[in-house]
Amino acid sequence: MSVTPDDIRAAAARIAGHVAQTPMVEDQVLSARLGHPVWLKCEHRQTTGAFKLRGATNAIRSLDRDRLARGVITASTGNHGRALAHAARALGVRATVCLSRLVPANKIQAIRALGADVRIVGDSQDDAMVEVSRAVAHEGMTAIPPFDHPDVVAGQGTIGLEIGAPEAVLVPLSGGGLAAGIALAIKALSPRTRVIGLTMENGAAMAASIRAGHPVEVVETASLADSLGGGIGLGNRVTFPLCRDLLDQVILLTEVEIAEGIRHLGRAGHVVEGAAAVGTAALLAGKITPRGPVVTILSGANIDPALHARVMAGASEAA
Repeated sequence: MSVTPDDIRAAAARIAGHVAQTPMVEDQVLSARLGHPVWLKCEHRQTTGAFKLRGATNAIRSLDRDRLARGVITASTGNHGRALAHAARALGVRATVCLSRLVPANKIQAIRALGADVRIVGDSQDDAMVEVSRAVAHEGMTAIPPFDHPDVVAGQGTIGLEIGAPEAVLVPLSGGGLAAGIALAIKALSPRTRVIGLTMENGAAMAASIRAGHPVEVVETASLADSLGGGIGLGNRVTFPLCRDLLDQVILLTEVEIAEGIRHLGRAGHVVEGAAAVGTAALLAGKITPRGPVVTILSGANIDPALHARVMAGASEAA
């Protein structure tokens, strides 16, 4: 494996003091309904509103001075770009973030507010990644990928060190940085704990790749779980093999189910984006049967306020 539990422990030491150690709170309504404790790991309360700050901070603080001086660049569906912009600004480093036209306007604005150069490229994260490759080759910048990078995976895995050993951990699944890192950390601590990846039905690249046995491309579509969109890269070297080997199950959710997850969490005072609600959505829909204590990762809070209001009023569509 290109990432080890020791790498995750080293990442925890490297990012200490630069990211928040987020709380776990009990979802008492779901706990009572399911007969087992349901805990929410509140990464939506992270400094930049999403877990991505862990991986971005670990990756950028692992670079030498020469590479930092050339500036950093990434492709993102929003949250990683914001995290990298924040981590780069803390170090006085120039950051460029490439985004597709599917990225919500509130996420683009948040990245620009942190001083990053934003480039809108194409209709998918794969298109944005092409621009990253071009900039690395012709402008000399250093790429920090959103997921398929050992330092990014190790940073995200630090969440697993803060969880303990529940019966199951429910993890939003996109490019696999979060799922791979948490699975690696959890399986080292508690091999019997189930780690379950959750994603939307349409355009779920990692789920399709695991089914196919190799990385594949998918057509991106609008979703309430927009942070889970994007390809995993046909040349994926890190997150695909880790997710394939370590995830116990992958579950797909409809837009209606994701919307209900957002509403349930909203009623409990947790304003989250669709990607953060997928674990809750799966429990509400009966797609997961707990056998003991469960932890679900609330991965981010960066939902457009108008969209959140529409979902809370009963809507089940992204647009």
